[in-house]
Order: sequence, then C-alpha cells, then structure tokens
Amino acid sequence: MNVVLTGFMATGKSEVGKELARLLKMEFIDTDDLIEEKVEMKIPEIFAKKGEKYFRDLESEVAKEVGEWDNYVIATGGGIVLRQKNIDFLKKNGKIINLTTSVEKILQRISKNSARPLLNVKDKELEIKKLLAKRKPCYEKCDFLVDTTDTTLKEAAEKIVKKLGL
Repeated sequence: MNVVLTGFMATGKSEVGKELARLLKMEFIDTDDLIEEKVEMKIPEIFAKKGEKYFRDLESEVAKEVGEWDNYVIATGGGIVLRQKNIDFLKKNGKIINLTTSVEKILQRISKNSARPLLNVKDKELEIKKLLAKRKPCYEKCDFLVDTTDTTLKEAAEKIVKKLGL
C-alpha cells in the first residue's frame, strides 16, 4: 500500500511526506521530481516552454506509473487531482490524503519560494482563493484530509498515521 499526499501548494506535502515515510519505514518520492527527471527541466520551465496542458499530461503519466508501486509515501503536485484518472491511478494501491492549510499560511510559505508558475500574478491571495475553489471538489474525493496550518511536520505525520490506523 502507498500513502499519497496531495493538496494545494505549500501545504507541506513534500516535507510532511518525508517525515511520514520515516515514521512508516517506507520509501518517499515526489511526483514533481519524477516529472523534472523525465523531461530534464524544472517545473516552472516546463510551464513556460510547454504550457500547463503538457505538464498535466506528464503528471498523468507519472500518476499511472507510481500507482503501480508499493510501500511508498508519494507527494504529488497540488493539481494532480484535477483529472479523475489520476485519482483512480493513485487509489489503485493507496490512500490519498489531502493536506490543507489556511490561505494566510500558504501566502506566508510561498513568500520564500517564487517558483510557483500558477501564482505569477499580481494578486496572489485572490488567485489562491480562485484555485482552491476550483479544486475543492477534486480534493473532496481524497480519502481524508489533514490540516497543517498550525502543526509541525512531525505532528502532521502523526495525524496521518493515526487516521490510517497504522
């Protein structure tokens, strides 16, 4: 079985995922890293040169691939759930956990990292709210959610272990 972490950007998928993998004695992989390796480009470069649809197609290929793996904690890009087939691939051998956090916390966390192609806009807060509203029905298809707004990485990982019953 895999544990798949999804959620909006800056909710802690990669960092919580690494801690969760350590706690569960599982391997950790980030689908964005796999995509970057596959095309030898960073995510912002993929968006700039090839566009979002190309990126989403790569994301689907990777979702299908990792959906076959076993004993992994898989951190995904926040938009991977936009395609139902990706959810189906990932649920095939895993539980999908949606990490959430407040808009204020997202803004605080992204201020340290400008490599967010979907937030290359003037009003980042408004864009975050629009993207969250659009993705809400997709995130609701996950097995359960964990709020990371006021938790440490360890606390978030422990919440997930508890919800999984492990």
